Amino acid sequence: MPLSLHAAFVPSCRQVLAGCLGVLTKAQAAGFTDLEARLAPDMFPLAFQVQSVAGHSAGAIAAVRAGQFSPGGGFAMPEASYAGFAAMLNEADAALASVTEAEMEAFIGGDTAFVFGERRMPFKSEDFLLSFAQPNFYFHASILYGIFRSQGVALGKKDYLGRPRMAV
Repeated sequence: MPLSLHAAFVPSCRQVLAGCLGVLTKAQAAGFTDLEARLAPDMFPLAFQVQSVAGHSAGAIAAVRAGQFSPGGGFAMPEASYAGFAAMLNEADAALASVTEAEMEAFIGGDTAFVFGERRMPFKSEDFLLSFAQPNFYFHASILYGIFRSQGVALGKKDYLGRPRMAV
């Protein structure tokens, strides 16, 4: 059986979302308080990274339903607090958990545009998810991890990865 669009997108997003939630928990337990931290001076802070992780996962699904994605993916900037960050990531995970394989397969061949101001980038929906949203999702998840790691929070790769889907 070929790999479904759902299998190519949703489970991995949920896995890394869980990793992001674990990273937040470890950072909070370590006493990390600079929730405006950035990986580099010209990069966006933690709240933007959290918003982008949610936006390029659950927000991407909502965008395909609507035919259009804009920055933020329908998620407002979260409150700069561990509770605000966790709430947004949990909301995104719950939204992903509700998406069915049948719904995802019905997206194939549809049209989704990325719209930013006057700029409009047209995609087939499956290409939007796999070549735009998914790489952005991983980028922002890794930056979220990198911010904490660069500030001395004891994290490793398994914290980022979350729980892999192993055969048991």
